Amino acid sequence: MPRQSIDGLMRDYSGNVPGATVLVVREGQVVFRQSYGMANLEERVASTSDTHYRLASLTKQFTAAAILTLAERGRLSLDDPITRFLPELSVAQTLLSVPAQAGVPVPHITIRHLLTHTSGLYDYEDLIPPGATKQLKDIDVLHLLEAQRSTYFPPGSRYRYSNSGYVLLALVVERASGQRFADFLRQSIFEPIGMKSSVAFEEGISSVPNRAYGYSREGSGWRRTDQSITSATLGDGGIYTSVDDLVFWLRALDSGRFDAAIQPQVATDEPHVHYGFGWYVGSGAFWHHGETMGFRNFVIRFPDQHLAVVVLTNRNEGTPREMALAIADLILSEG
Repeated sequence: MPRQSIDGLMRDYSGNVPGATVLVVREGQVVFRQSYGMANLEERVASTSDTHYRLASLTKQFTAAAILTLAERGRLSLDDPITRFLPELSVAQTLLSVPAQAGVPVPHITIRHLLTHTSGLYDYEDLIPPGATKQLKDIDVLHLLEAQRSTYFPPGSRYRYSNSGYVLLALVVERASGQRFADFLRQSIFEPIGMKSSVAFEEGISSVPNRAYGYSREGSGWRRTDQSITSATLGDGGIYTSVDDLVFWLRALDSGRFDAAIQPQVATDEPHVHYGFGWYVGSGAFWHHGETMGFRNFVIRFPDQHLAVVVLTNRNEGTPREMALAIADLILSEG
């Protein structure tokens, strides 16, 4: 195991600075697990393998898994119109003013469209009123979207990455299951797999064990920038977890339980890369990025080599994707 080489790649995360945790799993077994730097600068708490980072858009694979679980249970179909569960959007759906041929109805937005970023829904971040300071919850995003009378394009006609879609998917999970999104994840995804301390975090309702806080560089130091107005939505980025828990998630993925999520569904803006459900799908690999206020993360899986690499960080800079790919190269070069 090229431990020294990996430590060298991560040297900028070592010391009294916002840190990182790296996980490498091969053939279902942990072959490298190491933390660097600090999870909490103010209290001088070092990062460990049990540090819980905000996953940002890595959350989307869990939101997709929740939808697939409900589909397996017969509680929904991926081709259901979203108005089955979100009737608040019924009026907006009928008034969508996207270009269309006369007499041809605008296609319904379906759950599959949300999963694959092909709904055309507006980015909710662009709809937040100027001067707003209160954090948005998932239901607030629904209210912003129900007021819209158009979309970027006819649903299903093209790909455009959409946090809005995955926020709505969390609401679909709630209404199809009759449970709060966080409770459904815990009871139907996290606990059965073995992810005992992972949480879709809600301020005042839940807590994050061994929590990492996010930071941004300021001059020669660092400033805590852990939350923004969009940091409280759940379906697009609200999960906190540790690499200790992610070991169990990667094993569950290796078991084939959620193989539907890694089937190529739609071409993306990147050549030869498709999107599945919560995963990018390329030649011989599946991956996803995660970036939000104070955190940058990346996970990649190489199924033919039975290899997965995770890099979680709690700072507003850096290139975890490049680091993960470099770590994978080091591992694979050893044979």
